[in-house]
Amino acid sequence: MRHGRTEWNAARRFQGQIDIPLSDEGREQALATAAALASEPLDAIVSSDLSRALDTAAAIAERHGLEVSADGRLREFAFGEWEGLTWDEIVARFPVAAGMAFSSVRAYAPTGGERFDHVRSRVGAVLDAHRHREGTVAFVTHAGALHALLDILVSGEIDLNAVRLTPASITRIAMDTPRPRLTSLDDVRHLE
Repeated sequence: MRHGRTEWNAARRFQGQIDIPLSDEGREQALATAAALASEPLDAIVSSDLSRALDTAAAIAERHGLEVSADGRLREFAFGEWEGLTWDEIVARFPVAAGMAFSSVRAYAPTGGERFDHVRSRVGAVLDAHRHREGTVAFVTHAGALHALLDILVSGEIDLNAVRLTPASITRIAMDTPRPRLTSLDDVRHLE
C-alpha cells in the first residue's frame, strides 16, 4: 500500500524522506484502506519508518491485531535538493530534469539524493528478508519504493514510467507461483 495523502501530496511536492504527516484526508484514507483489508488474512505488516506510512500501517494493523514492523529501507527516495519542490520547480532549478517525465523514476538523479538503483537495492533487501515467509505480508510504503518493488517483482508486465500510485492505493502481488503475478495495481475503489 501507499501511505495516505499528506498536504504535500495535495500540493504535488516531492516529500522524499522529510517526515510529513498525514493530512485529515490521509487519516480518513488510512481508515478506509484498513476497512477494505479487514477481511483479508494478513500475517505481518511492514512499514516505512516515516510517520505517513507508519500511521497508515497502524490503522491496518489495528484491524488485524498485529504489530507494525518499521523498516527504514522502505522509505521514499532521498530526493536531496528536490525535496519540498514541485516538478515544475525541479525542472526550473535543475535543467537536467527537463528532459525526463515526472513519472520517469528510473531516470531520477536528484542533486544530493539517491538514484533508483539504490532505492531498488534497499527495497529488494526488505523483500528478500520476507520473501519466504508463510502467509500474507503487507508492505506500507511510498510511491518510489513501490515502483522499486514492482520493478523487482513484475518488471516486464507493466511500463513503470506509466504507473502512477495514488495515496492509500492497494497493489497486490501474488507470490504463490514460481513467477510473481500482479493481481491489482493502484486499487482505490475503497476510497470512492
